[in-house]
Amino acid sequence: MLLPKRTKYRKQMRGRMTGSETRGTTIHFGEYALQALEPGWITSREIEAGRRAMTRGIKRGGKIWIRIFPDKPVTKKPAETRMGSGKGSPEYWVAVVKPGRVMFEISGVDRVVAVKALSLAAQKFPIKTKILIKSDMILTSGLETVES
Repeated sequence: MLLPKRTKYRKQMRGRMTGSETRGTTIHFGEYALQALEPGWITSREIEAGRRAMTRGIKRGGKIWIRIFPDKPVTKKPAETRMGSGKGSPEYWVAVVKPGRVMFEISGVDRVVAVKALSLAAQKFPIKTKILIKSDMILTSGLETVES
């Protein structure tokens, strides 16, 4: 599972998940990608489950890029503990994902296989996602420039 080697602070505040992503919204490495459509916390376990599902889906062919990293610690107090006495200890790590973020990319496999693998991975996440295809993005962006 993914987690940082070390951090400046052991515990973080929860923060807000408003707005959409400004960086990491386009396909950079592969030909097919999985993009988030709503905000959420993706745990390191969910990222690993998605990666495994995709690897099995493409039968260990092609290449996979993971574009998100769980660098936020989530704390939890033990069960049946009274309120007070400070913040709980870090339990797991999450990646904060906003709408528009490309989470995974694939290349080196057939279109049908890639879409199937990405849809298998999408089932592992608690947020809505969509599959992007680089050739379709190039075609649609070319049409927009011609029309305008």
